Amino acid sequence: MLHLWKHFKTVAKHRHLVFVHCVKAGIPWRGMLHDLSKFSPTEFIEGARFYLGDRSPTEREREVYGYSKAWMHHKGRNRHHFEYWTDYNIVSKKLEPVKMPIVFVKEMFCDRVAAGKVYQGKNYTNDNPINYFLRGRARLTMHPETAELLEKWLRLIQTDGEEAAFCEIRKTKDY
Repeated sequence: MLHLWKHFKTVAKHRHLVFVHCVKAGIPWRGMLHDLSKFSPTEFIEGARFYLGDRSPTEREREVYGYSKAWMHHKGRNRHHFEYWTDYNIVSKKLEPVKMPIVFVKEMFCDRVAAGKVYQGKNYTNDNPINYFLRGRARLTMHPETAELLEKWLRLIQTDGEEAAFCEIRKTKDY
């Protein structure tokens, strides 16, 4: 069953929170552009079909099909996802992670914090983003410097709160 309205509200709430966080991080334009591909038919229809409310619909789509067409579309168009930043290494001749530009690491941070707030709701704490990061395999598959920077900021939000984390993020300049 399609949950068009529920999915739309979740995406809109998420985009709004990311925008607010991107303003705090000093990258408002990234917040304006964030996740616009979620309104494309490829992503929106699958998101409504597999809507869960408490986690990403791409997780359910993977359970059903063994892959997520919506996620593959999304990660290929949104540079704040570390999966976008892979390329063939001419020396190793393997697909490897590439260090992300800082502006997209900042947006990724904003995205992760907002997603935690949307999916956890009133149960969200400043521990959620770092715990989600440490539970997952992302840090093992992203460029080590990117993972280190993201983890540093996620730990900062956990220990010192959002204001301190966003202050540090604003001070961080591109490579």
